[in-house]
Amino acid sequence: MKAERMRAVSIVSHGGVEQLEVREVERPVATGDRVRVRVHAAGLNRADILQRRGHYPAPPGVPPDIPGLEFAGEVEQMGDEVLTWQKGQRVFGITAGAAQAEYVVVPENCLAEIPPNLSWTEAAAVPEVFITAHDALFTQAGLEMGERVLVHAAGSGVGTAAIQLARAAGATVYGTARTAGKVERAHPLGLDEAVVVNGEAEAFADAVRDWTNGAGVHVVLDTVGASYLAANLQALASRGRLVFVGTLGGARGELDFSMVMRRRLTLIGTVLRSRSNEEKANAVRRFKTHVVPLLMRGAVRPIVDRVYRMEEIRAAHEHLELNASFGKIVLRAS
Repeated sequence: MKAERMRAVSIVSHGGVEQLEVREVERPVATGDRVRVRVHAAGLNRADILQRRGHYPAPPGVPPDIPGLEFAGEVEQMGDEVLTWQKGQRVFGITAGAAQAEYVVVPENCLAEIPPNLSWTEAAAVPEVFITAHDALFTQAGLEMGERVLVHAAGSGVGTAAIQLARAAGATVYGTARTAGKVERAHPLGLDEAVVVNGEAEAFADAVRDWTNGAGVHVVLDTVGASYLAANLQALASRGRLVFVGTLGGARGELDFSMVMRRRLTLIGTVLRSRSNEEKANAVRRFKTHVVPLLMRGAVRPIVDRVYRMEEIRAAHEHLELNASFGKIVLRAS
């Protein structure tokens, strides 16, 4: 029997956007506890740019040339061990790759049902950033009601999700961004205070000191990395927690151990893509329990910057690389 085919974004070779094409490839088949989803829309992430450049390869067992970590679509095929889903259900979820295609196959426990108030485009802008933000803030850092949190890159996908989730949990939310425009757009999402940081990390450490009367914040959600390390430590309160979820500003920095020890700080590193299926399933389960109800009520919402057709993948990458987007960039697969 001839294998079924589908369209998929393909990384032809590592390099610039010219290495991206939409090609016809073999359609994956769902077996065991796997579900095949007919993808209607998929989110674009900086991980996809890194993968295209050759700096973030897909884990073993994942197609190395088809990017995509999140998607929204309909259940189309189920393995014989699947117990949870039925054909035609609207679902969104995370995967270690290959979501930027007309079909994707994932474990059934990495899916959640899409609330009826979300469109395909909106739903595709949710999984990676809301699961990352929720896991980092609450599972990893243990953010509690009444605590203070600093969210870097407030206009990013993770940033816009984290601001909303922290506010919904009763935290005081501070933020940073590289432009005044992004700060202005992020305020209605739940920021109490924010500062523009243009290469001067000390600016936010000083601002946090002013906002908190010198007490500092309990949690810092850091998408930047090395260039913010010293200022992050200065911004933390005693027993504060610093969570690393990105390294846009470098992956190596100088650490003041004495400050960490003296103030009993906790440094936490986290990433979704390379986790085991069981760990991802646990993160998705908590997302379904705590975040999906908020989405249903409109208490939090996905922020979509631009939508591109799959065939416009090069333009989508170019736009994300400009660092001008606010929220998520989404690809339509249908």
